[in-house]
Amino acid sequence: MKNFSWGHGVVLALFAFIVFILSMLFLFPNGQKNSEMVTDNYYEEELKYQDVIDAKKKADDLQEKPVYSQEKNGIKIVFPKEYNNTNTTVKFVLNRTDDQNLDIKKPVQLDAAQSFMIPAQVLKVGNYTLRLMWTKDKTDYRMDYDVIWK
Repeated sequence: MKNFSWGHGVVLALFAFIVFILSMLFLFPNGQKNSEMVTDNYYEEELKYQDVIDAKKKADDLQEKPVYSQEKNGIKIVFPKEYNNTNTTVKFVLNRTDDQNLDIKKPVQLDAAQSFMIPAQVLKVGNYTLRLMWTKDKTDYRMDYDVIWK
């Protein structure tokens, strides 16, 4: 067997470096396959973002806010009793953080208990951002919730 010289060490180090770079190239990008933009028309929505900031501020200033809860049969949102279908329009957007194909966007009507339910059948296990938007007496409000559906 030959003696191990500095030339062998350089070749071995170069080979190890090439293997490391190739493993970084082929192994690590596989975890980021579904990295998508949250919205297709990002720039137009960015210009309207001051309206979103104002709606969130108005929602934060409310005495009674809508209450979010996770139940076995879905996600339930309960509004205060003073809200009703005649002076309130409600819609929600449920954004899936890793796959926009699982997003849900829908206007809803409040029931007699001033609430609505997002059924568990439309939800998949994972992380969501629930954006609750409503208009009461021509004033816009918005609240965002981080949802982990199990």
